[in-house]
Amino acid sequence: MYRTLSAEKIAATIDQLQARIEGRFPGCGLATVCKDLAQIARQTTAQIEAVEKPYWGFRISVLLFALAAIASLVFALGTANGFEGTNKISEVMQGLEAAMNLVIIFGGAAFFVTSLEARWKRRRALAAMHEIRSIIHVIDMHQLTKDPVMLGSASTSASPDRNMTPFELMRYLDYCSEMLSLAAKLAALYAEKLTDPAIIDTVGNIERLTSHISSKIWQKITLSQTFEGQDALQQLTSVPAQPRQ
Repeated sequence: MYRTLSAEKIAATIDQLQARIEGRFPGCGLATVCKDLAQIARQTTAQIEAVEKPYWGFRISVLLFALAAIASLVFALGTANGFEGTNKISEVMQGLEAAMNLVIIFGGAAFFVTSLEARWKRRRALAAMHEIRSIIHVIDMHQLTKDPVMLGSASTSASPDRNMTPFELMRYLDYCSEMLSLAAKLAALYAEKLTDPAIIDTVGNIERLTSHISSKIWQKITLSQTFEGQDALQQLTSVPAQPRQ
């Protein structure tokens, strides 16, 4: 249980994160995004099970094609054994050629049906991971205007709301970073269950995207810590000195 990811535990972690965001910033949009992320996490288990499940219609079709090819070959061989004399050799060759053509046709059809199942599974998994990628960009939009450099600066009528202390800004940015990490873990669930190269490559792209955004967020957190230290220093220096007893 400690070697694989669990969609249920990821969803529980996201629920706890949503409660933390609501407790710190009641009614903020980031909590709503976190709620949507939790919903995606709960859907992930069902989606992966649906993709992993064998599609018996496809597989029965492959089996029928294989049986038809074998039956055609057996029929052709039986017909060839029934020919007598050298004057029938041309007919034997024609029968064998027809049998081989049937085998090739049925084999190609079976391969197409088999690959059709794999392509259909890949398309469903990629559609689900596209939803994860979309919510990652939504999270990025929420942290985009949270710039610690602008703390305490003069605002214009078009400036975004920056009514946060350095500590609150750090907590907000940290919540964004946690959400990005959890979103990447949801994508990683598909790579654990499905070995399709296209799916693994897409999961890698999502992980690189979240890592890149998180690195920008932590640069902001580092700046916020600097401003918080300056505020604490100003508060200490502004306290009047007490007379000695």
